[in-house]
Amino acid sequence: MSDAQVIFETKENAQGLKTAFATLNSEKSLNSLTERMIELLGPQLDTWAQDNSVACVVLQGAGEKAFCAGGDIVALYEAMKSVEPGQPVPDANKFFELEYALDQKIHTYPKPIVCMGHGIVMGGGLGLHAGASHRIVSERSMIAMPEVTIGLYPDVGASWFLNRMPGRTGLFLGLTGSRIKTADAMFVGLADFYIARNQHSDFLNDLSKIAWSQDTRINHTLVSKLSRGYQTQTLKADDMSFHDFLNTSEVRKHFDFIQDVTNVDNVAEFQERIENLQVDDKWIHFAKKTFLAGSPTSAGVIFDQLAHTKHLSLKECFEFEYRLSCKFASHPDFREGIRALLIDKDNEPKWTPANVQDLQKNDIQKFLGGPTFH
Repeated sequence: MSDAQVIFETKENAQGLKTAFATLNSEKSLNSLTERMIELLGPQLDTWAQDNSVACVVLQGAGEKAFCAGGDIVALYEAMKSVEPGQPVPDANKFFELEYALDQKIHTYPKPIVCMGHGIVMGGGLGLHAGASHRIVSERSMIAMPEVTIGLYPDVGASWFLNRMPGRTGLFLGLTGSRIKTADAMFVGLADFYIARNQHSDFLNDLSKIAWSQDTRINHTLVSKLSRGYQTQTLKADDMSFHDFLNTSEVRKHFDFIQDVTNVDNVAEFQERIENLQVDDKWIHFAKKTFLAGSPTSAGVIFDQLAHTKHLSLKECFEFEYRLSCKFASHPDFREGIRALLIDKDNEPKWTPANVQDLQKNDIQKFLGGPTFH
């Protein structure tokens, strides 16, 4: 395997048309998205978009554990440490600008993009995955936006895709950082097809042999048809119908609960409801534990974030998130959350403020201003 952070390849079909492959190649870091990866991916996607011989693009991660576990937040931590708290963090701001431009490019890409969301797909990894035209998950996919636990908020386009989930499931997942699996991803609209991991090699091989058209709309249909066929094989091997498969979704099972617990006017009311829950349910217990351990400032911002962006366009959502992220880079909770979770690993972050009760409306409103995303 190459030591390049991203491996680029193309495979030609019998007619000389190509399927292009971009592989995140940092298996030891669970393919965490670095600034260098972003700098490589963006221009290469532009080149493939303009190349008439390239019909389809595949995004995948090296190894068996993860497509991409998120952004390189350790590098962000070092950037934040280099400036005084409360001051702008130029290196972090640059990372966010590059990352969101790449995410937006994927959302609006003119050709089919197939994302193989096998294993861990979290944070910045979900930013890449969510915008693809054909999002594939396997039986070992694990998806989350766990930013509340590190003093950030769901970014990378989450303002767009969390608001488009059924009911208020997006709000619940954002506030709690809950991990969702394959059927959940299909139910909430973060995945399009379920293909077993042991079929991925055959699927990608068949994908590269498709008799592509010069018509992009036809090529989208060809990818969907192939994906659908492999999903049918997977479900048949599992001896279940698609309906039975969706019924395994924890989010679907808990949909009524999610609607009830999020039927509140502010984050303090949400905390009161979830804190007082007395249920013997592992999924709900994990959500409760994660939320209560997270940053109160993050929770307050997340609640207002989704309300504020509900009717914004995709571009406007990324603009909004860029302003938020630049503010968070200057806020003590973000660096403190990374320190506690990944640097010192004491899992005892000292949040500012320490609880939701001390969170003032002005603490949230100050995040709404900031530099403009280009």
